[in-house]
Amino acid sequence: MALVYLTRVERFNAAHKLWVNDWSEEKNFEEFGKCANKNWHGHNYTLHVTVKGTPDPLRGFVIDAKKLSTIIKQQVTDKLDHSNLNLDVDFIPKTLQATTENLAILIWGELKDHLSGCELHCIKLIETENIYAEYYGE
Repeated sequence: MALVYLTRVERFNAAHKLWVNDWSEEKNFEEFGKCANKNWHGHNYTLHVTVKGTPDPLRGFVIDAKKLSTIIKQQVTDKLDHSNLNLDVDFIPKTLQATTENLAILIWGELKDHLSGCELHCIKLIETENIYAEYYGE
């Protein structure tokens, strides 16, 4: 049977700041620019979750896209949406920078054990029209 890749797209809004406590305010702004704003800043994120597998011979699905959406919402976007990524989300360590790269890795970890009949292939997290990160579980 053929291997097929299916992608579900979800969206969430969240605030964060990039900041290293051991650095001065000047050093933080030098390193992170506007992302070090002490009053936080936000993004409208777009999350692409790609799974891979062989379509079920009867139903034709790798996974029901509605079921995949429910899993993503329960495990990830309901926790991230309208949150402060530095303070509010239980699966983001307080000592970790809430960058797009780190979020992609953490989202993978939240989803990988909740899929059946398919495998997680890629997490693509778009922060802005110019910035996104992809993670393949490596």
